[in-house]
Amino acid sequence: MCYLNCLTKPFSIERRNLQNGNEGCRLVETATSNDATKSKERLFYIDNLRLFVIVLVVAIHLAVTISGLGSWYYQYGTYLDTLSTVWFAFYMTFTQGYFMGLLFLISGYFVASSYSRKGAGRFTWDRFKRLMIPTLIFMIALTPFIQYVELGMKPSGFNVIDFLGDTGPMWFAAALFGFSLIYVLVKLGSRRPVEGTENKPLKPTLSFAISLILIIAVSAFLIRIAQPIGTSIFNFQLCYFASYVILFIVGLMAYKSNLFAKISYRTAKRWIIAALLTFFPWLLLVGIARASGTTSELLGGLTWQSAAFSLWESFIAVSVSFGLIGVFREKFNRQSKLVKTLSDNSFAVYMFHPIIIIPVTILLSSLALYPVAKWLLLCLICIPLCFAATYFIFRRIPLLKRVL
Repeated sequence: MCYLNCLTKPFSIERRNLQNGNEGCRLVETATSNDATKSKERLFYIDNLRLFVIVLVVAIHLAVTISGLGSWYYQYGTYLDTLSTVWFAFYMTFTQGYFMGLLFLISGYFVASSYSRKGAGRFTWDRFKRLMIPTLIFMIALTPFIQYVELGMKPSGFNVIDFLGDTGPMWFAAALFGFSLIYVLVKLGSRRPVEGTENKPLKPTLSFAISLILIIAVSAFLIRIAQPIGTSIFNFQLCYFASYVILFIVGLMAYKSNLFAKISYRTAKRWIIAALLTFFPWLLLVGIARASGTTSELLGGLTWQSAAFSLWESFIAVSVSFGLIGVFREKFNRQSKLVKTLSDNSFAVYMFHPIIIIPVTILLSSLALYPVAKWLLLCLICIPLCFAATYFIFRRIPLLKRVL
């Protein structure tokens, strides 16, 4: 989802990218540790981290609805004062900077684990069942329901190109399946490495993190020359895929190195603090761009603004990802019965939250509140409602229960 275009003006939403959203996940299977003994202890912190991100997904779509910054099925077009504009713009660009990259990172970790246990055939079928069947259900059933029932759009006939772009937030599941399939093909086509040529174990050192940030930043900058922020191909926003692909690969490599367990709590806190402090360079960068009338150059092209924003965003992707993994592993590596229930429903919430929050936001569209306060109120209403609907309704439907 493009949240940077909000710094100029909200862009028009055509049908082919109406549902665009860079959020969501069928992220990981049962999380198991990869320590020296290869025990199968449940990594509750990964489940809790996934739950946290799914809550952010719903919250950020509600922010788009209220602010009109970015793209979503339904938007208020509310006038924003300076404070509200700064809050929504920073919150959405900051969140966009890390949460999908983080999900690809931990997905890669458990893709490697799952493949090693199941083998190519069983792994591929399992990925298809868990990722592509829900995606197809969304494209065939939920997208038309949103467009023609909830939004009252007039049917325009079937179009293959539009249909392929009707993945909505399920673009992530489709992308993850594609990444997984490529991994299977590489594994099947690769030979056993010669002794002594294996990759060295990854360590979460400062030099490793800086190298990763620079690689992502340069890759994002180059991609955005041809695919600037705000563009998409079949609902895939390639402008953000630099961090997605690279962090997915790091996740694959991290499985053998047990990288996540090596991120100390102390280091994790420092990464998160450093990420939050980037608000000030972000504000300076955006302020300079707006004052000089070059805000659009932040989106891509051969410009210093695009290079600077790519570097800022890449720093967020790595620092927050490492920081949250370390903090959650240390402080949130347990689950109560309630949290486990919420975690088990997180993918269903991700898949079905659009058809739940759209009618609620339409119903409350005339409610006069300060934009940020209205966003908080909608979060308090919609997030619990999404979990309740999936738990009591959608996951009890036999067909859906098999894939959710």
